[in-house]
Amino acid sequence: MQTRILLIGAKGRMGQAIQAEAAKQACCIVAACDVGDDPAENVTDCDAIIDFSFHEATRSVAELAKSNGKPLVIGTTGHQADARAAIIASVEAVIPVVWAGNYSVGVNVLNFLTARAAAILQEGYDAEVLELHHNRKRDAPSGTAERLLEILRESRGLTAHDVRHGRAGIVGERPVQEIGAHAVRGGDIVGEHTVYFCGQGERIELTHRATDRRIFAQGALRAAVWAGKAKAGVYNMEDVLGLR
Repeated sequence: MQTRILLIGAKGRMGQAIQAEAAKQACCIVAACDVGDDPAENVTDCDAIIDFSFHEATRSVAELAKSNGKPLVIGTTGHQADARAAIIASVEAVIPVVWAGNYSVGVNVLNFLTARAAAILQEGYDAEVLELHHNRKRDAPSGTAERLLEILRESRGLTAHDVRHGRAGIVGERPVQEIGAHAVRGGDIVGEHTVYFCGQGERIELTHRATDRRIFAQGALRAAVWAGKAKAGVYNMEDVLGLR
């Protein structure tokens, strides 16, 4: 049985990739909406909503899903922490929501391995995150990098204030309790993320390189199918893949 998808953000790169992959993932797109369209016109015909539009639209999309009892997959990034928290609070008790910064299966394995490595490599191994994306990406750091930084912070008991985004000038010696975050933008890079654990005499690097946007579309569709069977709550791809 096919899962019927209401797609929002259909004209973007991810929206186009999802439309191309839907049939291969036992899904069908019942409506492909973008700027100027009213998704409410088609919401009753779908089994789940996938949103890859703009972070400014997430709240209204979440309210639409909530009021119609539809599972929701959110793929937009760039939300402020308070805005994200408010959206989560409004829907988590009502509908299943999968909200991830990256829907690649490989990236979520990277998250899992980063958590394991961070638990083993504590003080004595400086942690840094480097991400690369195409020159049209609007936000930095990427949602994937944000998740990796969150994993590192949680492992080391640190806060967002312990993350340094880039370095310039005479910044002094690197504090022990610091995590570096760096963003590169250029060309048509689909996405690359590396977590460094730099010790004395050795360095460990965990890297994921995306070369085809289809991997994200496949993951988002997989999440939509999974969400259709889940209880109300907010999940990420680690839940979808059973990596918790």
